[in-house]
Amino acid sequence: MADPVAKRRHMKARHGSAGKESETKESRRDGTRRDRSLDPTRSIQIQPFTDHRFSLTQCGARAGSPKLLSYFSAAPCRCSLECMTHENLVAKAVIWLRRYGCGVVLSEQSCASGETPDAIGWKRGCHSVIVECKVSRADFFIDQEKPFRREPEKGMGCERFYLTPTGLLAPEELPAGWGLLELRGSSVEPVCASSKKLRSSAGFRHEMNLLLASLRRVEVRIEPQSITDFLKWKNRMAEYNRGSLPEGMVPSQEEANCFLAAEAVDGD
Repeated sequence: MADPVAKRRHMKARHGSAGKESETKESRRDGTRRDRSLDPTRSIQIQPFTDHRFSLTQCGARAGSPKLLSYFSAAPCRCSLECMTHENLVAKAVIWLRRYGCGVVLSEQSCASGETPDAIGWKRGCHSVIVECKVSRADFFIDQEKPFRREPEKGMGCERFYLTPTGLLAPEELPAGWGLLELRGSSVEPVCASSKKLRSSAGFRHEMNLLLASLRRVEVRIEPQSITDFLKWKNRMAEYNRGSLPEGMVPSQEEANCFLAAEAVDGD
């Protein structure tokens, strides 16, 4: 006679396999499948957090501790520094030059000497101001190796500034006579002033070359029209309008232009 215990085990195994087969057939019949992850009787194993990019251990603190909270509170500052780009700084430099009194401002235009100021503007008396934008110290030190930095008398700008994120450079690291601007939040703040007489006659000629090259680029892009035709379009508009400009248009001689003032050609 067979062992009763072995017989019960055999019967239990048969019933179990039959139940699984019926369940499989039933799921195939109605197009559904039982999700074992939703089974409330199934035990769940929680795996430890293994993301090595960040962990509480790396912060050296437990959840809720002041050190951990300070890590997250400082995160936006790090993000804003990481998101700062050269393009953003150049745009800020252009706005700052306008507010500094420059009537004409150009950005990232080249001259024959190879110098391409990030932003350059001119005040009355042909007084020029350049702003070089740097987002890293490595970029700043590379800039110092350029020929017109090694021989500053060949460079452009009566005044010369570096614009950086806050704390990137110290004033004592700047070349002689240069000023420093910092971007603090959304505003550009002066840290130290620039000398106002850094430009030589060679630098002045390079500035004239840059302006002429820029005008030529404009002429090429508006061809077959010439720059003179472009500047006189208001005269033609008045001719077409029987001698008067349309309402809201200001005559050319009444346009705001600080460079046409009598003292505009006098030096500072």
